[in-house]
Amino acid sequence: MAALMIQGCGSDVGKSVLVAGLCRVFANRGLKVRPFKPQNMSNNAAVTAPDAEGRVGEIGRAQALQALACRTAPTVDMNPVLLKPQSDVGAQLVVRGRVEGTWKAAAYQDRKASLLQVVLDSFERLRAEADIVVVEGAGSPAEINLRAGDIANMGFARAADVPVVLVGDIDRGHVIAALVGAHAVLDEDDRAMIKGFLINKFRGDPDLFNEGRAEIVRRTGWADLGMAPWLSDARALPAEDAVVLDGGVRSGGGRVRIAVPMLSRIANFDDFDPLRHEPGVDFGFVPPGQALPGNADLIILPGTKATLADLAFLRTQGWDVDIAAHVRRGGRVLGVCGGYQMLGRTISDPDGVEGVAGSAAGLGLLDVETLLAGDKTLRRVGGRLSPSGAVFDGYEIHIGRTDGPDTARPVAEIEDRPHGARSADGRIAGLYVHGLFDRAEARGALLGELGAVSDGADQSVRVDQALDRIAAVLESRFDITALARIAGLT
Repeated sequence: MAALMIQGCGSDVGKSVLVAGLCRVFANRGLKVRPFKPQNMSNNAAVTAPDAEGRVGEIGRAQALQALACRTAPTVDMNPVLLKPQSDVGAQLVVRGRVEGTWKAAAYQDRKASLLQVVLDSFERLRAEADIVVVEGAGSPAEINLRAGDIANMGFARAADVPVVLVGDIDRGHVIAALVGAHAVLDEDDRAMIKGFLINKFRGDPDLFNEGRAEIVRRTGWADLGMAPWLSDARALPAEDAVVLDGGVRSGGGRVRIAVPMLSRIANFDDFDPLRHEPGVDFGFVPPGQALPGNADLIILPGTKATLADLAFLRTQGWDVDIAAHVRRGGRVLGVCGGYQMLGRTISDPDGVEGVAGSAAGLGLLDVETLLAGDKTLRRVGGRLSPSGAVFDGYEIHIGRTDGPDTARPVAEIEDRPHGARSADGRIAGLYVHGLFDRAEARGALLGELGAVSDGADQSVRVDQALDRIAAVLESRFDITALARIAGLT
C-alpha cells in the first residue's frame, strides 16, 4: 500500500499540522488513511481506543489528532515509541502504549536501535489496513550526530522504504539554508529518499518567493511540491509541544479571568484549549518568573509528568504564596491530574516511580493524600459533574491514587461512582479527568459557577471544522497529485 513520510528541517516547523491536513485531504477523497509517527517525544499524550483484547494505551497527542483527521479511532500502532520527559536528562519510555521504564538520554541512544522492529511491525499493521499511511518524522534528519540507530527519520524511511518529503519553515527566516544545508549534510543514500520539499508558514505575496524556491530546486534537485501560507486555523488544533507556551499564552478579553501556571513538566495542556476560545473568558498561561494574577477568578493547576518535582518548582516560583492569597480573597482553585495531587496534604512516592523516592507536603487545600504507586491508569471516561449533572467526556492517564475525607464531596460521577474531591466551601476542587472542558455542556456548567456564559461549541466540532479548512488550503497550495504519485497511490 501507499506511504509518504513528512520530515522537517527542525522541530516546530509544522510537520504535525501538515500531516493532519494531508490526512484529511486524502480522507476527503474517500481513501482509508492512517497516520504514523515511529518515535515521538511529548508529555501531551492521548488514550487510545481499546484494541481487540480491550486494552488501551497512550500515544502522542498529535497522532490522536491525525487519527481524527483520518476519521478513524487512534491506536497504539500510530505511535509505537513515545518518550515522556521527566527531567532534563531522562524520560519515561512508552512502547506500544505501555510504560517500559525510565531512560537517561545517553542510555536511550543505545536502546532505540532495538526498537526498530517494533516500529516496523506497527507500521506494517497500519499499512495492511489502509490505502495510504502518512508518516511524520521527528526533529530533523540533518541531525547527523543522532543518525546511528535512528528510528524516527531516515533510519525508519530506509528500513520501511518510504519516500520522504522535507518541510522547511520560512517563518524562521533561513529556509533556503535549512533545505540546502540538509541536502549537503545527508549521506547519499539518505538524500536519495527525499523526493521533494514543501515550504510552510509563508506570510504575504507567495510570488515574492518564486526565485527562492527555484534556487532550492537548482541546488538540491528536489521537486518543489508547494508552499503553505500561515495557517491561522492551526490555532484551533491541540498543540503537542510545550514550545508553543514559551512566554505565556493569553487570549480573550472576557470579564472572568482564569490563570494556569506553566509548570516545568506541564502535561496535557491542550485541556485548556476550549477556554482560550471562550469570548467571556480572559485566559492565560502564566510563565515562570511571573506572579499569578491577583484578580484571577479561577486558578487551574494542570497535569504534570513529575508531580513532586513540579510541586517543588511551583514553590520556587512563589506560586504557592500566590495561590494561598488567592484563596484568602475568596478565589477558586481547580486541580487536574497532577494538579489535583498537589492540592492535598501529602504526596508520597515510596518506590521512586517518578524518579527519586520521597514525599512532600502538598498545598493543603484539600483534605486528601496521594500515593504514587501501582500501575498507570489509562482509560477513556464519561460521566456527569456534581452537582449540576452536566455530561462530560474525557480520559484518565496517571499513576497514583488519592483518598481522604474531601472525596466524600466528589466533583463528578463516573460509571456511577464518585470521582475527585471538593472542599467544604466548594471553592477548591480536584479530579483526574483530562478533556473536562471539551463538551459545551460541562464547560458551560463550570463557567457558570464563575458567572460566565459558554459559547456552546463542542471542542471536537471546532477541531474537525478547522481540519477541513486546513485541508482545503493544502489542496489549493500543494501539488497533491505529485504527492500521491510519490506515495505510490498512482
